[in-house]
Amino acid sequence: MKYFILLFIFLGSLFTSAQPVGSTDSSRAVAVETPHGSWIIFKGDSLFKIFSNLGPYTVADRSEIIIEKLEKLYVEIEAVEDSFNIQEEATLSIIRYGEVQITSLTDGDVAGFESKRSEVAMIYANNIKQSFEKHIERRSATYWIKNIGMTLLFLLGLFLIFYLLNRIFKWIDLKLTNYEKGLKRKRKNLFRYLTPKGPEYFFPFLAKLVKWSLIIIILLLYLPLLFSYIPYTKGLVFEFYNYIANPVMFILTGLYNFLDNLFFILIIFIVARYIIRVTSYIGKEIESEKLVFKGFHKDWARPTINIFKIIIYAFALVFMFPYLPGSDSPAFQGVSIFLGVLFSLGSTSAIANIVAGIVITYMRPFSVGDRVKIGDTMGDIISKSLLVTKVRTIKNEDVTIPNATIINTHLWNFTSSAKEIGIILHTSVTIGYDVPWDTVNKLLLEAAKNTENLTRDPKPFVLQKSLNDFYVEYELNVYTKQPSKMAMFYSELHRNILKAFNDGGVEILSPHYNAIRDGNDSTIHDPPDTRNPVEKIIDKASGKKSNEK
Repeated sequence: MKYFILLFIFLGSLFTSAQPVGSTDSSRAVAVETPHGSWIIFKGDSLFKIFSNLGPYTVADRSEIIIEKLEKLYVEIEAVEDSFNIQEEATLSIIRYGEVQITSLTDGDVAGFESKRSEVAMIYANNIKQSFEKHIERRSATYWIKNIGMTLLFLLGLFLIFYLLNRIFKWIDLKLTNYEKGLKRKRKNLFRYLTPKGPEYFFPFLAKLVKWSLIIIILLLYLPLLFSYIPYTKGLVFEFYNYIANPVMFILTGLYNFLDNLFFILIIFIVARYIIRVTSYIGKEIESEKLVFKGFHKDWARPTINIFKIIIYAFALVFMFPYLPGSDSPAFQGVSIFLGVLFSLGSTSAIANIVAGIVITYMRPFSVGDRVKIGDTMGDIISKSLLVTKVRTIKNEDVTIPNATIINTHLWNFTSSAKEIGIILHTSVTIGYDVPWDTVNKLLLEAAKNTENLTRDPKPFVLQKSLNDFYVEYELNVYTKQPSKMAMFYSELHRNILKAFNDGGVEILSPHYNAIRDGNDSTIHDPPDTRNPVEKIIDKASGKKSNEK
């Protein structure tokens, strides 16, 4: 049904465009003046041409008189009879229809012909007769009934062709679908890797393509015959085809003329691709450390090759540009400038990130897998590109940081030195002046010793960082070569410090902690009371404290 709807739309557009043709170009007789004479055209038929003046009448006057006589004669007669005759005089040949004089031919009107004046007059009279016969016949009801009937008959034939075509291809689609399903079920059949990913089935898609091609070919061949029976649309299909053919021929001619430039573009493209393939191979060799250049790190290979590719493609495009069709036209240049302005305005931050990404690549402040701290974000590098760097925090949160931000902030890398000498984890405690410093040092080093997986060489050490008003600040420093476990090491180290100081009977006085010695409990947790009930009663009666030995 959809094919019939499309056909009706197409026919309606043709009939709509056919109306002005019949009403303007072929509805009456006209005279078309040329530099040499004037053509007499009757309802689209070119009858004859007059060249010379006749007495006081100019060529234009004669043309108007002939047109008036033809129009009047066409209205008066109902059928063309053998009444056209030639009346010969000394200097004139008069063409008549019965007693009506249509026109006169002079020797000047036939000066350009090799035939005699009477012979030319006979040809002109025959042209008028044939045109009258044709157009008078079109005024009859029989003519229109017959031609409209033939048009409807051929239109019905076209519907029948489309119906049969649709039925045949439905049957073909069913067969091809089953056939292709059978092919895809075969594991060893290579065809299942060749089917396109877009259409669900390959063969039905190919059948639909063939069907539409056949429909177009049938329309191109059938429509001229379908419209040949209606006078107003007789040549309209060919005119419509000309509208389509003109742009197609323009494109094909342009492509043919473009072949010379196309060879230049292909050669430039092939050379550029060859250079890129060679450099890509060299980059892979450097990246796999099969090819080593002194001072050139292997992680520079991939970004360097990418930058080189951009440069090569840019130069290739510059060389290709003059050979592109329409490259010298103002429209092409205007669009190029417009796109360039859009790219410049919309990619400022992107360009900044790309430049920062290039700088970071060659500075090598970190590698993928390193534990870093960028601003307030601390985690492991999981990927880096020209635009952004992705960090996975210790809470498994993926943070995307623009490269321009990394360039403009501080960056800590905990992994780069950890592999060789290890990084120093440090924590501080504040102890009152009443506790000897060597006791504090001993307890801190004991806590570091009890913390597993820390590096024993170099050994941990303690620093007295400050002497404040109420306490001394001590800093414990330990080494590790596993920066990815920093959070766990800090937690275990703090737990061991608390345990060591509690076991040693030393209070940890954090900043501005006040302790009043009026018998209140100390900050040190008491050991469990293991006395029996009798001992507890005796000690309470004698005033002896439970922690006295």
